[in-house]
Amino acid sequence: METNHPIVDHQHIDWKRFERLLRDSIEEIPNEPMKIKKFSEGYSNLTYLVSFGEWETVLRRPPFGEIPKKAHDMQREYTILSKINKVYPLAPKPYLYNEDPEIMGRHFYIMEKKQGVAIDDVLPAAYRDSTVAGPTISKSIIQALIELQSIDYKKANLIDIGRPEGYLERQVNSWIKRYQHSKTDEIQGVHELETWFLKHLPATKETTIVHNDFKLNNLLLDHEDPSKVNGVLDWELSTIGDPMTDLGATVAYWNQSGDPDLGINVVTNQPGFFSRREFVELYATESGRDVSHINYYVAFGFYKLGVILQQIYARWAKGEIEDNRFENLNKAVANIFEMANLTRANKIL
Repeated sequence: METNHPIVDHQHIDWKRFERLLRDSIEEIPNEPMKIKKFSEGYSNLTYLVSFGEWETVLRRPPFGEIPKKAHDMQREYTILSKINKVYPLAPKPYLYNEDPEIMGRHFYIMEKKQGVAIDDVLPAAYRDSTVAGPTISKSIIQALIELQSIDYKKANLIDIGRPEGYLERQVNSWIKRYQHSKTDEIQGVHELETWFLKHLPATKETTIVHNDFKLNNLLLDHEDPSKVNGVLDWELSTIGDPMTDLGATVAYWNQSGDPDLGINVVTNQPGFFSRREFVELYATESGRDVSHINYYVAFGFYKLGVILQQIYARWAKGEIEDNRFENLNKAVANIFEMANLTRANKIL
């Protein structure tokens, strides 16, 4: 949903107080009327484009209604961006953080508006066709990930955003618990997959910044030039841990021709885009990292994607979401878990 109206969500947000805060805090805001466009809503953090003439910023806040304790931590995201932007300019620069309950009842922050296009299932017309743009986009994504992982997080004062010791084991156990809490159907092979994850944990060879949602549609590419990544978004889950988890998740989202329905928008299955194997091989060459355990990390990436969709399907099945698009999402979940099992059997890469 996109709304361009000065009183969007006015029952939750006092836009007059909000505008006053911005004008008092940011000198460069021009003397133009404020306009609001809502980009997202639901169970994710809410995102709004706030503009004053040609000057733009982005507002991020938690969803409306009751939310789990410690979830949707805007202060953490603001703090992370404050540090990461200085060493990784593709991350948006945050401008201010605020907890005034009179403004919107929740803590929030505003940040730089990065210019670019997020690609879901359609390429921009300027990119011509996938045979031309596909290889370039593939290389651009790999390079942006490697650049992030090359940052010395200790020198960047980011050591406090995560606990690298035991990171992978905690992740595996946490995601298994999430699935058990949202389980609705018996899906063949899931128990065996979870057991395999627990018994075959690879040793973590290094720790880096982990974005935890590094996928094509969380990156902003230049409108005209697919070789330029202008921004990397959605840092709320970022931490310090095993860099292979980001690679595995990115590859799991990187669909290719012949894949079953995985319940997500895809564009990388078009001609020209790297295959998953080509993606991993170039990453290994450019980063110099050992990818000998890549099947584990990609299988885990598929598993996490399956759990995310299962959580959505479970809420739909309970009547918490009234959207029939999710009616058959359990079939996609089963397909994703099958992809995870095929990956651990070395049949995908």
